[in-house]
Amino acid sequence: MEYTELGKSGIKVSRICLGCMGFGDANLGHHAWTLDEEHSKEIIKAALDNGINFFDTAMGYADGTSEEYLGRSIKDLTARQNAIIATKFLPRTEAEVADGVSGQKHVADCLDNSLKRLGMDYVDLYICHMWDYHTPIEEIMEGLNIAVKQGKVRAIGISNCYAWQLEKANAVAERNGWAKFVSVQGHYNLLFREEEREMVPCCEENGIALTPYSPLASGRLVKTADEMTQRLETDTVAKSKYDLTKAQDSVIIARVAELAEKKGLTRTQIALGWLLSKATAPIVGATKVKHIEDAVATVGVKVSDEEIAYLEEMYVPHKLVGVMQFNHK
Repeated sequence: MEYTELGKSGIKVSRICLGCMGFGDANLGHHAWTLDEEHSKEIIKAALDNGINFFDTAMGYADGTSEEYLGRSIKDLTARQNAIIATKFLPRTEAEVADGVSGQKHVADCLDNSLKRLGMDYVDLYICHMWDYHTPIEEIMEGLNIAVKQGKVRAIGISNCYAWQLEKANAVAERNGWAKFVSVQGHYNLLFREEEREMVPCCEENGIALTPYSPLASGRLVKTADEMTQRLETDTVAKSKYDLTKAQDSVIIARVAELAEKKGLTRTQIALGWLLSKATAPIVGATKVKHIEDAVATVGVKVSDEEIAYLEEMYVPHKLVGVMQFNHK
């Protein structure tokens, strides 16, 4: 495993981050394919055994049970300081807005609840899951800065936002002497490269870490056309992201398979290897130990400039999907 600094935070993270959206009570939340606690712990152990120290979860994953499973597993498997834990909070609810709950209090309440579910005193990275259009960003940034000063959070990040929003938030923080976002977690893979328009150069310019999610397009980049999984069949969120561009994306998927065969590598090593050349630490979901092993085997794989150009050549602009499609005023 290789390790690198998370932006300018001073925190050392593995080049692969284990995404924990696949862990949690399948009867709660949006996904019926999540793993129970026993199998989640097996995946987390495999990650630790393979040198992964970076784990990403969220209050919104399986109604918080992902946080619970991760927290208990880490406690059983390793010392707290050996794991870099990231979790995310959602925007204020309509009820909170109506009740006049401030952004600062919202951040504090969400964090305390996440810490309780994780069974931890602090998280290493606390992430704004998406831009809150109904709350002044000054309140959010102040709330996050308070959490950092209290020692409950080591660093802060943001997910699912535009480059102008990242710049605005960090400008507010800089003006007030508050903690700034050190990482961005966006939707970025060979089938969806819209982050390259503004977000990628913005982060490169400012030393902000890229920790993209969905690096394998929910499995589409590494599965054969006739290969089916429960997630491919039932994940309506992923279907909404990729089904409409299936025809144009199939050309890129074929090139991933072609290069993998040519180089004697797996499709994961090609698709994830491409992203590792662009990002700090892609967030890789896993529901089998083999998924961990395949991801870790990618670290150190070199994809040449010519191969990168070949993989990228047939990409065409995509409409925004997922959170970015719906998260607006």
